[in-house]
Amino acid sequence: MVVATNLGFPYVGAKRELKKLVESYWSGKITEAELRQGVEGIQATHWKLQQAQGLKHIPSGEYTLYDRVLDTAQQFGAIPTRYQNIANPLDQYFAMGRGLQKPATETTAKVDVPAMEMKKWFDTNYHFIVPEFEADQAFSLQNPRAVEQYKTAKALGIQTRPVLVGPVTFLKLGKPAKAEEQFDTLSLLPKVLPLYVELLKQLAEAGAEWVQIDEPVLIFDLDAEAKLALEKAYKTLKDAAAVKILVASYFGRVENNIYPLKDNVDGLHLDFVRAPEELEQVLPLIGEKQVLSLGLVDGRNIWINNLEQSIQLAEKAVTALGSDRVFVGPSCSLAHSPFSTEFETKIEKANPELFSWLSFSVQKCKEIVTIAKALNSGRDSVKEALAANTAAVESRRTSPQTVNKEVRDRVAQIPTAAWKRASPFPVRREAQVKKLNLPLYPTTTIGSFPQTKEIRVARQKHNKGELSDADYDAFIKAEMKKVVDFQEKVGLDVFVHGEPERNDMVEHFGHLLYGYDFTQNGWVVSYGSRCVKPPVIFGDVSRRGPMTIDEIKYAQSLTSKPMKGMLTGPVTMMKWAFVRDDIPAKDLCAQVGLALRDEVNDLEAAGIPCIQVDEPAIREGLPIRRADWDAYLEWSVACFRLATSGITDETQIHTHMCYSDFNDIFDAIAALDADVITIENSKSDEKLLKIFETKQYPNEIGPGLYDIHSPRVPSVEEMKQRFADMLKYIPDHLLWANPDCGLKSRQWPETEAALVNLVEVAKYFRSLKAQA
Repeated sequence: MVVATNLGFPYVGAKRELKKLVESYWSGKITEAELRQGVEGIQATHWKLQQAQGLKHIPSGEYTLYDRVLDTAQQFGAIPTRYQNIANPLDQYFAMGRGLQKPATETTAKVDVPAMEMKKWFDTNYHFIVPEFEADQAFSLQNPRAVEQYKTAKALGIQTRPVLVGPVTFLKLGKPAKAEEQFDTLSLLPKVLPLYVELLKQLAEAGAEWVQIDEPVLIFDLDAEAKLALEKAYKTLKDAAAVKILVASYFGRVENNIYPLKDNVDGLHLDFVRAPEELEQVLPLIGEKQVLSLGLVDGRNIWINNLEQSIQLAEKAVTALGSDRVFVGPSCSLAHSPFSTEFETKIEKANPELFSWLSFSVQKCKEIVTIAKALNSGRDSVKEALAANTAAVESRRTSPQTVNKEVRDRVAQIPTAAWKRASPFPVRREAQVKKLNLPLYPTTTIGSFPQTKEIRVARQKHNKGELSDADYDAFIKAEMKKVVDFQEKVGLDVFVHGEPERNDMVEHFGHLLYGYDFTQNGWVVSYGSRCVKPPVIFGDVSRRGPMTIDEIKYAQSLTSKPMKGMLTGPVTMMKWAFVRDDIPAKDLCAQVGLALRDEVNDLEAAGIPCIQVDEPAIREGLPIRRADWDAYLEWSVACFRLATSGITDETQIHTHMCYSDFNDIFDAIAALDADVITIENSKSDEKLLKIFETKQYPNEIGPGLYDIHSPRVPSVEEMKQRFADMLKYIPDHLLWANPDCGLKSRQWPETEAALVNLVEVAKYFRSLKAQA
């Protein structure tokens, strides 16, 4: 029988219950015991829900309080020295993820530790915590979560499939603890493998039959050493394990990385949403007793599955292997998908056709079960579900909601000159220096300021009709004035309006564009407890009208300092949405680029001297395989330039990027031709800066001076050291001082303290330069 399985579930909860629990713990409102009790309740609800849907393999062990990779690091004792004096394991865990700052008391010493580095999880918008390893790293098994969660589920009468982050992925995604002591982290495999053997032993003793081990690095361009590490790891685990091992890969094609696993695992899960063409290539390579798990339902998007198409693909596997050696499931963990469409009453009422196209995690579980049932009992056993699905798929394909001829004609007729600025950067910079008259090492922020409770409440009241448009507008203007006055007081050089009117950098603009719609409860985790509610792109995109002009003009009227207009770039507007999958990405991105071009031109016409078009998603959109890079970078860079090239030389274009590896696409970033780029640096051990040893960034740049994802406030001396390091690589006249990212998630006290320190650092280095 074909088995209906799942790889992971949205651990944050139906209504973000986990977020509320952990943030209550951080603020001291609940105890550790209350946190754990609440978490167990969420877990139990999720397991029972999946069981009720008819899934046979239900995941456990993938539930996390902050990040699964961080869970793995702590449970294997890979705890950097700076956190080892934090006695409470839970507080230590959260300190590793988000930093910790506590004053000394009569009984405890002062604690001041930054968070560990954060990176994007492959090509998603989820961020994971990067493990740190010493060259002589000692590992030890500490309170393994997979065992704990398996036993908890079993006590409820639910048999689950424990999930682990695989040893090769864990080590490959990690980094040396000391930047100056580089080594191959895979060299630690012999040390960590015995712990995996022990962990599998404990799971077998607890009663587990299958264990899912996630190795998404299988989609990388792996070298010979990494492939050898895979072969060694899984031969060791298979020889020692008393459970069946299913290795899961997702987000792309595995190509020849499958060979090291050919005879060394009991099952293999592959993503046939991203790489359906691989099925024909993989089937002959599956061993006589191996199971192939088919990732058929998109775990990363919100569109209904084409059930007939999935069944036909699965039938090929059943024909080749037999039904007893085929699993069906999502392409990846459903943690990347919202919880359930049952909460989307507004879309259901206002646009029932669009609602019929949507499928969230709960619905995806039903789709998986339907596919398995069709394979096991024939299509007639699910004929009503198939008929409804076929109608919805056809509706989406032919609906007039998805096509706008004027938009498509405009994209087809973009003139060649529209794809780049009229003058090269040196000419533009001369005009901008004359107009802006900025000091050496200009200071600025990335855009957003703290979204206080008062702002959120006012927005909610306005959305509910409890606050009039006039009163809400007055409130927003007062908040903007507060931010402008604060920047005047602190002494920043280039201002922002603080974005109090924006709930999210993508959703806000989506409301102002045709082709976008919005969910009520479509939350997914971005990092830690931070959740985002991406908009839905279902049709062709164009601007409804001016989007930011009134707010930015008002903010500029409050100060003589230059004000930045703030926009989200075309790649990010697409990447950070639940994007339509029925037209080429490059065509959709050009549509968004043209809409933003109209807004950039209007901002310049309104007298705004600086315009920031953020593209934090451009790196995460990079295909995993290098063979696919050039085509992606060509259209993504071009669409940014399309959005920003309709203005005069004296208007300064800024962009921002955060929390990714940029060194491997350095030339493409330079090709964006933004006048100023701000970029993450504070958590990356200066990896960004080291590329300047061999390459020169041609325009102005502001590597982040401090990490805004942590409440910790770095000292002036700490920031001075970082700025001094920047000056080793970047010419004085091109260097800016700024935080790593926007300040939306921070509180006002820490925001003020950190920016006061940042401005003092810039003034200090200006004085040194003046004395030289």
